[in-house]
Amino acid sequence: MSRTLPRCALALTGVALLNTLSLSLQAKPLSRSGLSEATVLSAAENRALSGMVYASAEELAAALAERRFTSLELVSYLISRAVDLDSFGPALNAVIEFNPDALAIARTLDEERQAGKVRGPLHGIPVLLKDNIHTADQMHTAAGSLAMIEAMVVEDAFIVQRLREQGAIILGKTNMSEWANFRGDGLPDGWSGRGGQTRNPHALDGDVCGSSSGSAVAVAAGYAPLSLGTDTFGSVLCPASRNGVVGMRPTVGLLSRNGIIPASHELDTAGPITRMVRDSALLLNVLAVLDPQDLATAQVPVIKDYTQKLKVDALQGKTIGYPSRFKPGSKDLDEHPQFSQALDALRRGGAELIAVDLKSTDWSENDDVRISRLFDMTIKRVLPGYLAQRPGSPVVTLQDLIDYNEKYSDEEGHNQDLLKRANALVFDEDEYQRLSDELRDEARRNMDRLLAGHRLDALLGDPHPYAVLELGTAVFAGYPAVTVPSGMDADGLPTAVSFFGPRWSDAELLAIAYGYEQGSSALQSPDFR
Repeated sequence: MSRTLPRCALALTGVALLNTLSLSLQAKPLSRSGLSEATVLSAAENRALSGMVYASAEELAAALAERRFTSLELVSYLISRAVDLDSFGPALNAVIEFNPDALAIARTLDEERQAGKVRGPLHGIPVLLKDNIHTADQMHTAAGSLAMIEAMVVEDAFIVQRLREQGAIILGKTNMSEWANFRGDGLPDGWSGRGGQTRNPHALDGDVCGSSSGSAVAVAAGYAPLSLGTDTFGSVLCPASRNGVVGMRPTVGLLSRNGIIPASHELDTAGPITRMVRDSALLLNVLAVLDPQDLATAQVPVIKDYTQKLKVDALQGKTIGYPSRFKPGSKDLDEHPQFSQALDALRRGGAELIAVDLKSTDWSENDDVRISRLFDMTIKRVLPGYLAQRPGSPVVTLQDLIDYNEKYSDEEGHNQDLLKRANALVFDEDEYQRLSDELRDEARRNMDRLLAGHRLDALLGDPHPYAVLELGTAVFAGYPAVTVPSGMDADGLPTAVSFFGPRWSDAELLAIAYGYEQGSSALQSPDFR
């Protein structure tokens, strides 16, 4: 059965958005219907903007301060670019919905700047959000699910509140693997019933990874300098690495989870996705603060400036471990030229490299069984409670969601065996807590043994594309990780190196990633082929 979506759900997607845009620079306050009176600038109309498609947030902020263009012009131009690349040409399908208030907000921020008021370093800078991050505005928050389109959000996520307070412009919501990959085994990464299939801008038929696929693709394609994803089990790190951008999974608890559609209370975290390491640090400056509604943030270290340690010589005196052997399925080191080049760049930067046996991070078949069981129980434990809290939601139980997907199978046609398996199990809180505690404690022991035993400042993951998933000990430990572009493989897909560190070492890990980034210059813009 096919579903006819309400008009509001389609108002600002793809071609529909482009058809509503006017050519007048004298934009009036926007109507609820969308951007019908907005301005969109083409590359030919504003060369200053077209030359800054891949600029960092800092570079854009400097240009805004110098009055080279306005936030209204910037947002207009980026929307035009995003619609062109999402709905025409390569059809990347990265943005699931644009913010109908974006241009009005940009205009207000321009007026504030003109009056001498600048809210913070992100004043007038566009940011994209994954579709599972709450915004209490005209946009939807649906985790890629059509079932959640009509469900209301009554309050911004805490991290969204922080962005708005600092003057950031929420440009829109990005596509994602539906329900953050907690729906069915074997679903295509970057696919959702609401948003369709997101494509890799470097190789259109290549892997995008997930679940924060749209957030990574949008930044890689120059839709915005900043985006936020969420990571439960590699959902920021993997898409960032596969789309050639920087992704960070902070220490769990560094960023508030309040107002994010949950997958796991123990593993979930928001994370920045940017082109440059420094921009990820800027986002942490805004977002890494105490949220009284998320007790995990009570332990956040007081760090006023995450950019302070970002220096060209940041690698000097650092000890970094790298895998002495690779996971099954990986090539040997000499068949990974980008990884070898990354090691050379680290050495040139002054780091001491130590080969480390990652055997303790390997998963046995028993571990796979335990993890699968935990994730099934997590869905049963977390999702029904969340569904019941969304006003206007047509689904309030797992069975409701399963029935909805089957009813509207034309759009939601992929399998949902994870949902069905979770719905069928008899939940046992004691078993859940025991299994969760076991995996966390084992992961922390393994990571601490590797890091402290070799006196490492950071550990490099396996160069295999899914190493960020295979080093699951860091994920279950709740420890931070940063992935940085390292080049391109023979198939035209980006490669990356991923740095893992101890708990609360986020600032130090960013410094190491920055030192590598500056010494490698491996970032490449996509050619959309």
